[in-house]
Amino acid sequence: MRTTYMAKPNEVERKWYVIDAAGKTLGRLATEAAALIRGKHKPEFTPHVDTGDFVVVINAEKIVLTGKKLQQKKYYTHSHYPGGLKTTTAGEMIANKPARLIELAVYGMLPKNKLGHQLQTKLKVYAGSEHPHQAQQPEVYELRG
Repeated sequence: MRTTYMAKPNEVERKWYVIDAAGKTLGRLATEAAALIRGKHKPEFTPHVDTGDFVVVINAEKIVLTGKKLQQKKYYTHSHYPGGLKTTTAGEMIANKPARLIELAVYGMLPKNKLGHQLQTKLKVYAGSEHPHQAQQPEVYELRG
């Protein structure tokens, strides 16, 4: 009788990938980054275990949004006080905090539980082309399509 293989957290081999966001569409980049972080590209993927890899995204300020999303897409934050709703457009977000735009897109594609919060720490986003993770010897990852 064969049983289904379940990966153990200490048996997982982790890699580091670098994704260059220059000229890439936000949603397409976010889906592939989320799949890498989750570990869905590995044959030993287990839904309840962190089997994913680390992802470093560079050139976040050069991300592309299609259509009128720069003016029409809005991000909301609330201070939990009456009248404390703040609205930011995607264009303002790219100008002020371009890394946050990619983080929010990827976080929205991860599970909403303890495992998802643990996976969020595996995404590193930088506005420029420099990053401090050369010691991990990251591989360059080319997006499909």
